[in-house]
Amino acid sequence: MTFIPVSQPLLDGNEEKYLVECIRSGWISSEGPFVKQFEERFAARMGRAHGVAVANGSVALDTAVVALGLGPGDEVILPTFTIISCAAAIVRAGAVPVVVDCDPLTWNMDIALVEARITARTRAIMVVHVFGLPVDMDPLLALAHKHGLKVIEDAAEMSGQTYRGRPCGSFGEISTFSFYPNKHITTGEGGMIVTDDPELAEKCRSLRNLCFKPEQRFVHDELGWNFRMSNLQAALGLAQLERLDEFVGLKRRMGKRYTELLADTQGIRLPLAATDYADNIYWVFAMVLDDDVRFDAREAMAHLGKLGIGTRPFFWPMHEQPVFLKMGLFAGEHCPVAERIARRGFYIPSGIALGDEQIERSAAAVREILS
Repeated sequence: MTFIPVSQPLLDGNEEKYLVECIRSGWISSEGPFVKQFEERFAARMGRAHGVAVANGSVALDTAVVALGLGPGDEVILPTFTIISCAAAIVRAGAVPVVVDCDPLTWNMDIALVEARITARTRAIMVVHVFGLPVDMDPLLALAHKHGLKVIEDAAEMSGQTYRGRPCGSFGEISTFSFYPNKHITTGEGGMIVTDDPELAEKCRSLRNLCFKPEQRFVHDELGWNFRMSNLQAALGLAQLERLDEFVGLKRRMGKRYTELLADTQGIRLPLAATDYADNIYWVFAMVLDDDVRFDAREAMAHLGKLGIGTRPFFWPMHEQPVFLKMGLFAGEHCPVAERIARRGFYIPSGIALGDEQIERSAAAVREILS
């Protein structure tokens, strides 16, 4: 029985050609020409003026938080249902993460809960688009404007997605992306920061490059990091970017086929196909077990693993993360929607390279464990 991995990229475009060009030219470090090309073309595709390539999506968030000047005593509102990188970037900057629960249908942050968490110390809102549908941005941006708050948009899972026709990654002061192999565009590891603010872009460039002073390289007024992307990674990313529309089409066809195969399956809630502001891009094909199913997501994943089907669990809520509880954060927080879906949600093989036969076999396995 062949195991079906949860995600596998497609690398059969110009990836090899561009990588060979890097190797033959000798430009393999962050100084190579593909980095700038990738930054410029990616930023343009996302509707932004500036792109700053970095080592991964997590450090893109670290850089964005520091570049915005967020620090000790500042509060940043974010969804509890997200990857730990989001809250970690806030905590590492000395700021305070303040969580809100998620919507039970889209799994994105519940915008209706945000305003109640705003205090005199709130400085920013970190928006995270989750799994395939974007956050409802119009009311959130109006709220941020009303209270004078900065918006950080984590669009790691949303390359190629739009909100009311506008690219995800084009909202707020600054946006971040990830290019991990399960993303629509991959560089193996890698990330991107995009913004329309030239000063903010330059700050990010300095922070990712150890804050070298332009006039004297090895003199530093600030501490930065080595978060640079290599020319090899950028070459890979540029080839992937050329096929983004194709990849989005493959993802949506995957989502449609899974939905057809699982539509009548009892015991699970499938992802929404659309909202009034976006069609699902199906970064992953996720599902949540109904409460009357006798096992939880962990057991479901174990059953599917025995059938040769790769899976991943949902995010574990930030307010339940042991590392943050040990720091004294999130005491007494309760976010029932996130707590429930973290325990009852998982996703099945969803990679761009997934074939029809693999989709049908994965769906059949889900039906089998729920029968």
